[in-house]
Formats: sequence, C-alpha cells, structure tokens
Amino acid sequence: MEQTFIMIKPDGVQRGLVGEIISRFEKKGFSLKGLQLKTVERSFAEKHYADLSAKPFFSGLVDYIISGPVVAMVWEGKSVVTTGRTIIGATNPAQSAPGTIRGDFAIDIGRNVIHGSDSTESARKEIALWFPEGPVSWESSLNPWIYE
Repeated sequence: MEQTFIMIKPDGVQRGLVGEIISRFEKKGFSLKGLQLKTVERSFAEKHYADLSAKPFFSGLVDYIISGPVVAMVWEGKSVVTTGRTIIGATNPAQSAPGTIRGDFAIDIGRNVIHGSDSTESARKEIALWFPEGPVSWESSLNPWIYE
C-alpha cells in the first residue's frame, strides 16, 4: 500500500474544516496512519517547502503556514497519492471542480485549505520530516470490503 502526506493549512483549521476533510479521505476508504495538530516553526516550514525556495511566493507561503496551527496526516491506500490529489482539487481553487476540497471550500490560491504530496517520492520525504518516528502501523478490518 502507498502512503501520502496531507496537511490541512491554517485557513482550513481556523474555518473548522478538519472533520470534513478527514471524513472525505475516510469515506473514500483510505486509512489514517498519522495525525498531529502542530504549530510550525519557520525553519521547519522552510524545510517542508524547500523545493519552492526559488519561487517569488516562497516567503509569503512560509509566513502563512506559520501563522496558525496545521493538521498533519499520513494516509494509506491503493494509489492514495494520485487519488488524494484528485480529492483535494487543483492548486488554484478557481480551477478546482465542485466536489473537491478546494472546489468546495476555497476561493483564493493563497488560502487553498490543504496540501497534499504530489508524488510517492515527495510523500516519503514529507512523511519522514513530519513523522520522524514513522506512521502508526495498523490494518483496518474494512480492507476486505474496500480491496479485491
């Protein structure tokens, strides 16, 4: 099974969307393997977004992520990285389909509610950064009802 990193950004936490977002991943059939509510330090945020450090919006992105608590999660399931990105929607909420998290809950690209790993490689890196002790190892009793 594949794992991905999902982070509910400060706007999603402040707006009370944590339960709704978790519910969407659970209803899809994915298993929650790690969860933490965290206030992020600047140096940690800079590590997380290191691949974007050359972008003009990097400083504002870091400032935003440290502005309030975030919910960091590890989700597991078949094709969870790709499917998770579909559940989340396009980075720009104006291009996100209705029914996606960003399509339903976001208007502005700078307040797009959620982050999700864009590849299995970035998922491994992000999970290692946010969950250095590793995710919880368990198997849902529902797996036979979800997977062939």
